[in-house]
Amino acid sequence: MPRASTLRIARLAALALVLIVIIYKVTNPSSLTALSRAAGYHEKSASSPGPDQKGAVTSGDMPAAPAKEDVKSEEEPAVDVKTPVDEGKDYVRANATFVTLARNQDIWSLVKSIRHVEDRFNRKYHYDWVFLNDDDFDDHFKEITSSLISGNVKYGKIPKEHWGYPDWIDQEKAAEVREQMRQKQIIYGDSISYRHMCRFESGFFFQQELMKSYKYYWRVEPDIILHCDVDYDVFKYMEKNGYDYGFTLSLYEYIDTIPTLWNSVKKFIKEHPEHIAENNLMDWLSEDNGITYNKCHFWSNFEIGNLDFWRSKAYGDFFEFLDHEGGFFYERWGDAPVHSIAAGLLLPKEKVHFFDDIGYWHVPFTNCPTNKADRLKLKCSCNPADNFVWKGYSCTPRYYDVMQMKRPSEWHQQS
Repeated sequence: MPRASTLRIARLAALALVLIVIIYKVTNPSSLTALSRAAGYHEKSASSPGPDQKGAVTSGDMPAAPAKEDVKSEEEPAVDVKTPVDEGKDYVRANATFVTLARNQDIWSLVKSIRHVEDRFNRKYHYDWVFLNDDDFDDHFKEITSSLISGNVKYGKIPKEHWGYPDWIDQEKAAEVREQMRQKQIIYGDSISYRHMCRFESGFFFQQELMKSYKYYWRVEPDIILHCDVDYDVFKYMEKNGYDYGFTLSLYEYIDTIPTLWNSVKKFIKEHPEHIAENNLMDWLSEDNGITYNKCHFWSNFEIGNLDFWRSKAYGDFFEFLDHEGGFFYERWGDAPVHSIAAGLLLPKEKVHFFDDIGYWHVPFTNCPTNKADRLKLKCSCNPADNFVWKGYSCTPRYYDVMQMKRPSEWHQQS
């Protein structure tokens, strides 16, 4: 056979072999998975919802839970170890969700928050997200938010009884208070909706139908920034360590918004001593063993918590007592001091956790991990000079002292 013909046949045979390999790769899913891993990509775990599983659910409808194979998981890591998810294995998530109170007009501010949370954390874990509104969410809001979130998305409308005046409130008196606060230029002092929001977040967000099936939550608000990667499952970390409340920022409340709150708290303590935990955080809340309130509170626009705490009889009695005192409307009690005082008094202090490694911003304050090594490891984008944690108006140094925790080695550079 001529040499030219031999070469031509060899080339055709090689081409045929290449085509056979390509067809095999395309039709063999396991080989595709191997290729994608080799290229540095990761598939979602079998228990995580894919694009065809994720559903936008409205007002009380619950999606079917993602299918879970009946396979025993490997031994869990030690309680104090923060382990990133291994996406090459089936991953069993905690019973948890993100929760956001928002209105349709918040959409573009909220998009930024969602992208930060998904990019820095949830793209690895695919947790659900619940949106709550005192009105109906429109299709535009649902379309945009559901396209960005890797877990199931649910939309709920708040019942009127959870967003309005209770029967015992004198609305004329409440209006007079709002006018007085407007004249004093107290922030949100003349706002009706802000008061409804604070009361809702204090006593009703965890009672919503869409929240009843969950145990843990992470509260997210519009226009927040996550500055650093969150490379472990914070919900399972809370669960393994027995934490019921987690925060990133703490500061002093404006006293003009809560002039009688502590007096009401002291009355509750006297009437319900059975609810006050031993070894609690009273020394963080007060510098004179409870006689006065030092105004320290956890900033509740970021919370990671155990919903069973808010559902407990202790907190139920606490909220009901404060609600009947009228301070949500006759003053401007915020959900942040209400939550903080409850966590500080009704929980043992070891149940409250400071997430020092979660870089977080909500206007105008930043939590930026204190030590440089942590910021580099977590790919943080924050300027350590902006770290509010060690500034004079922060209550977190006091938390360290009360908890007898050692401060990070570089804290003094940011004080």
